Amino acid sequence: MAERVVVVGGGMAAVRLAEQLVGADVCLTVLADEPHAPYNRILLSAVLEGTHSADALTLRSPEWFEAQGFDLRLGARVLELDRDAREVVLVDGERIAYDRLVLACGSIPTLPPIRGLVRRDGTLHPKVHPFRSLADCRRLDAATHPGRRAVVVGGGLLGLQVARALSVRGVLTEVVEGADHLLAGQVGAPAGGVLARDLRRLGTEVYTGARAVRMTDDGVQLDNGALLPTDLVVLTAGGRPSTALARRAGLMVGRGIVVDSTLTSVTDDRIHAIGDCAEHRRRTTGFVPPAWEQAEVLARVLRGEEAAYDGLRSVARLRATGLEVAVLGDPRTAEGEVVEVTNPIAGSHRRLVVHGGRIVAAALVGDLSRVGLITQLYDRGTILGPDEPGQLLLPEAADAPTPLPDEAEVCACAGVSAGEIRACGTVAECVDRTRATTGCGGCADVVRRLVGEVGPVRVPVG
Repeated sequence: MAERVVVVGGGMAAVRLAEQLVGADVCLTVLADEPHAPYNRILLSAVLEGTHSADALTLRSPEWFEAQGFDLRLGARVLELDRDAREVVLVDGERIAYDRLVLACGSIPTLPPIRGLVRRDGTLHPKVHPFRSLADCRRLDAATHPGRRAVVVGGGLLGLQVARALSVRGVLTEVVEGADHLLAGQVGAPAGGVLARDLRRLGTEVYTGARAVRMTDDGVQLDNGALLPTDLVVLTAGGRPSTALARRAGLMVGRGIVVDSTLTSVTDDRIHAIGDCAEHRRRTTGFVPPAWEQAEVLARVLRGEEAAYDGLRSVARLRATGLEVAVLGDPRTAEGEVVEVTNPIAGSHRRLVVHGGRIVAAALVGDLSRVGLITQLYDRGTILGPDEPGQLLLPEAADAPTPLPDEAEVCACAGVSAGEIRACGTVAECVDRTRATTGCGGCADVVRRLVGEVGPVRVPVG
């Protein structure tokens, strides 16, 4: 009898797991709490910007799940986990039995401590817009009009994407970040300074080292006394792994649901966790590539194969018009020798951390022409010659383009090489066979060139 696998969550990690389980001897049920088919949350800012339609974000349609023999339940909210009975209890009282349970609950936004954000009746101030779901995106889109003013609270990856999208739409946008520079969680001060300069050049004002403390009908007040008049306040700062179900069920929870190298709960060997809600080696991640890698490893485990997740690979990309960022590992804290080139006038910053001749971390801002090669060297642990780190940070000559070798990684999210993309005839075929472009979307132009297509990339919904 096929093993009953129930997945709580309908996000990007859950869909990747379902894709990897096609053809496996499992009876798969996916419980998605939103009413929409699973979609790419990373590209919500592209919908706000107007470069993607909401339909283009669909990862896999309900018809695809049905064709695979999988049971996709939309709008299915889970109330609790009954570990003794091995059942998932929905809010409507329905119980769904499992042999293996996968928690792919993602993360939940946290409200920053801003007075006036929540009114006395418990509702948000009408100017306030969280930005996490498709419903949030549509609500903000409806409120976005040229000439309006917006304050984006949070200068992380999501905050910069939203700020850029609003600015492209003609909204006078300002970013407030409590740290002393933008992207403080991923890059150092020089790179953050380059990003701030780029945003200002693109028409967005930036306030770093300042916190929003009060929301009034007139605007947002900062802790330095400044008042920013605004029509919209967008919350992109703060989030934490969704662990309430696991905690109530008695599973070990730190910041996330604690799992071992097979993505199995250290409390219950019938329960697994992947994506933003999982904690492995005391680390959680909010990025697509590790979540997809976890899904692939877990699929092998569920198939009865030997597989382990080491959690060493971390790649983050920022996709926004006029802003390009790639971060490999943790370039702020990684130990090693630092090779760094900054050109704030050109809007570029490149930093490599090299230990034992190998790239152990990198941050690239502004010019990502070498990101594929650098990612390949980082993943393989290639030992570099003494001059190579510096050469990698120099821009490619415009008159001497170097073809990407087949083994060079193009899509960091799905781990797809140039050779795998060249083997596809169209972008649509590439998306279906490799899932390239369906993560952060940063590789879309390169994918289009490699398959010989021109024009905008259209991601199929099935």
